[in-house]
This record gives sequence, C-alpha cells and structure tokens, in this order.
Amino acid sequence: MKFWAILLLQILLSWLVIQIFLMLIFVFYLGSNKGNSLSNNQLPKTAVIICLRGTDPFLPNCLSALLQQDYPQYDLKIVVDSQEDPAWQVAHDAVAGATNVQISPLKIASTACSLKCSSLVQAVSELDSSYKVVALVDADSVVHPTWLRELVTPLMDPKVGATTGNRWYLSEGNYWGSLVRYLWNVSAVIQMYLYGICWGGTLAIKTQVIHETQMLDKWARALSEDTMVQSTLAKHALKIKFVPSLLMLNREECTLPRLIDWVKRQLLISRLYHPQWWLVVMEAVFSILLPNSILGLSLLNLLRSEWEISAILFISYSIYIFGLLLITSVMETAVRKVISSQCLMPKISPIVLIKTFIAIPLTHWFYAFTLVSSMWVSKVCWRNIVYRIKSPFDIQLTEYHPYQPDNQAVDKQISL
Repeated sequence: MKFWAILLLQILLSWLVIQIFLMLIFVFYLGSNKGNSLSNNQLPKTAVIICLRGTDPFLPNCLSALLQQDYPQYDLKIVVDSQEDPAWQVAHDAVAGATNVQISPLKIASTACSLKCSSLVQAVSELDSSYKVVALVDADSVVHPTWLRELVTPLMDPKVGATTGNRWYLSEGNYWGSLVRYLWNVSAVIQMYLYGICWGGTLAIKTQVIHETQMLDKWARALSEDTMVQSTLAKHALKIKFVPSLLMLNREECTLPRLIDWVKRQLLISRLYHPQWWLVVMEAVFSILLPNSILGLSLLNLLRSEWEISAILFISYSIYIFGLLLITSVMETAVRKVISSQCLMPKISPIVLIKTFIAIPLTHWFYAFTLVSSMWVSKVCWRNIVYRIKSPFDIQLTEYHPYQPDNQAVDKQISL
C-alpha cells in the first residue's frame, strides 16, 4: 500500500508541476505581449453589437463606457429582446443624446437557436458594406476607453480573423459562490488561451470573415456564438488573437445556487462546440478526481490505523492545495498589473485569502458535480427561456415570452 501511496504522490505532484508550467506560459504572455497602436486613418469602421435580455447589475456603466471609446468610426448597435424588457428603458436612458447608437427590438425570436444568437444574426444582417469589423460585447463588461482600439488593431494582420479578451472576476469574499466562480475562472482563462477559445463578452471578427465562413448560418442554429469560432476559423487558416489588455474586470457577485446553472451551461457549451472537449474532461480528472481520491484514501487509512500511509497521502494532498493557491496568487498578481491600468482594484484581505484557500477543495467538489451533471443535459434554462438540445446545431427554443425580472436577488450586484 505504501508503494501505491508514493506513486499517487508522484503523479499528483507531477500534475501540479504541469499546471504551474502552463500558468507561467500564460503569465509570460501577459507580460511580453505589447500591442501597437494604429493611427485613426488605419482603423476600419466598426459596429459594436450588444444583445440584451434583462438588466445586468452594471448595464448602465457598460453602455456609458461603450460611448466613450477612443475610436474614430464606430456605431453601437443595441438589440433588446423586446420593448417590454426592463433593459429597453435602461438602454434608452443610458445612451440619451448619443448620435452613433441604434436601439432595436428583436424582430423574430427564432425557435432554432438561442435568443442571443437570433439577436446577433439580426444585427449583423442589417449592417451595410461600410462596416469592416463586428465587435461583440456583453452587458457584464465595463470597458475602458481604448478597448475597441485594442480589440480591432490586431485584425489588421491578414492571418488574424478574430480577436478576443476574457473576463476576470473580482473576489471580495462576500459570497462563497463568487469565490468558487473566481477559482473556476482562473483555470478557465488559462485553458481558453491555450486552446484559442474566444469569449463573446469581448470579441471582434472581420465582417468579411463572418460571411466567408458562413458564421451567420451557424449562429442561426446554435446555442452560443463564441466557442465555435476557433474551429470555424481554423478551417480557413485564420488565427484568433488573445489581447492581454482586454482582460475585463467583473464586479458582479454570485451565490452558489445561482452558480450551478451558469457553470453547467458553460460546460454544456464547451461539450457542444469545443474542439478539444476531451482535454477539458481529462484536465478535470487529474485536477479533481486524483487529489480527492488521495484525500479519500488518506481518511480510509487513518481509520485503518495506517498512520504512515495516511500521513503521506494527506501531506501530498495539502501540498497540492497550497500549490493551487500559489498558482491563483501568481495569476492574480499578473492580471492586476494588466487591469490596474484600466481601473482600481481593492487589495485582497487576509480573511479573503483564507476563504480562498478553503474554497479550493469546495470548487473541486462543485466542479465535479456540475461536470457530471452537464454530460447528460438535454435542455437548459437561460434567462428564463428553456432550450432543448439534440445536437450542437439542432437547438429548439420551447416557448418564447418576454423577460420577467427575478425578484429573489436582494443584492443588486448579484449576477443573473
């Protein structure tokens, strides 16, 4: 038994070393990739599209920031689910007086894709030929003034078909759900960079590329718009450029019950459209099953009075958890250097650091539950609409109805 305990220890620590190495690759890219700024006459006319259903906590801030872009030619296209939606009035109030904004209701809610994809198809289809770039943004992104310039600039490379950023959650320790989401996202950010996966909250695609790749036809039959972009562009020998300066700070809070459906939907989308989905599963096996198996064996040997074996296993598990805390701390430090140029971030208190350490195993158990649950999901509820999923491009919206606010959220900063 001692031999197997030592072998498991070696495998676990080897996996930890691999995770540290992958994290260092990402951190090095953050620090070394400096973007070049183009002159105004080199930047193409761009349409910024945001699709709304319901009012996100920071929606007014998001829309206000989108109107303050340091960019020569751009128009903001807002597609609201319906004129009955609470976001309709919020949007009108936020952009009052702006001349480069168009607010439209969703005209046809297709039953063959998500409402967001319906809105995107409508917005892009209505653009004239003067728009050379389409930029997508989510309502939880409060962008900085040079956001659009930084997003569009790399597209001037003919080999780059799309550019993207990613979200970074602020963890203040008010809710365990927020801490779990923060830790889950630390790993997700690294994976998305390594796999070349886009984030729809900050995403720009050349208009010509959208039409050449028949992206609109794919969106018209899909649940999500962003994860499929990598495999679609790869077929046309085009790359996706991740822009480090476009790591967007998200200040929304989240409770554990609300987080369950959100993570399950993220994993479902990955399963449907991620070309390396099996790598996600393998990563989860090594990151979750292996350490927790070691913890379970440690407790089992403790009950059997096998003190030495139990101690070896428990020490290896503890080293692994401390290693993950180290990875998180290094990532947080590196990302703060990027985001600090955009906005101020509060310091992490010792109490939050302790809660983060406790939340690491909690995140493993939560991730295991949601991953297993997502394997057999055949329907999903998203913004109070139920979709049935038969295959990646066989989606059925069961019944449309205008958005109704969720009155259960007491904290106005809790995300939906």
